[in-house]
Amino acid sequence: MTLRLDTLKANSGARRRKLRKGRGIAAGQGASCGFGMRGQKSRSGRPTRPGFEGGQMPLYRRVPKLKHFPLVNPKAFTVINVSALNELKPDSKVNLDSLVKEGLLTSPKHPLKVLGNGQLKVKLNVQASAFTASARSKIESVGGTCEVLT
Repeated sequence: MTLRLDTLKANSGARRRKLRKGRGIAAGQGASCGFGMRGQKSRSGRPTRPGFEGGQMPLYRRVPKLKHFPLVNPKAFTVINVSALNELKPDSKVNLDSLVKEGLLTSPKHPLKVLGNGQLKVKLNVQASAFTASARSKIESVGGTCEVLT
């Protein structure tokens, strides 16, 4: 006999008849159909939503609050410290493009953020998307300006 789609059949005993519930005591699952007498799980429809743990904070809401879960939409910046800006000319305009031209940055994929590590000795007009508080204070203490780009 050849194996064809129209001759396919399940093995004997693989498919059992559906259990007909609520058809009397003799049927085995009569009256309450194996759901017991009362309570939430005996009512019609789904007793609780998926993931419900009786009011306890469910697993799918607990887990992301633990450590080592990455941010979904993290903010990425191209960063530079104020100590690297000492090589620039005084009163010059500093932004992402000028830093690439000077060779201080090589791959400006993201917006510029200025960090406050080190000392600044040169007065500069800095344009960046973000500044740390220490970087802003160091730039302004020398007489420079900080302009936030949006």
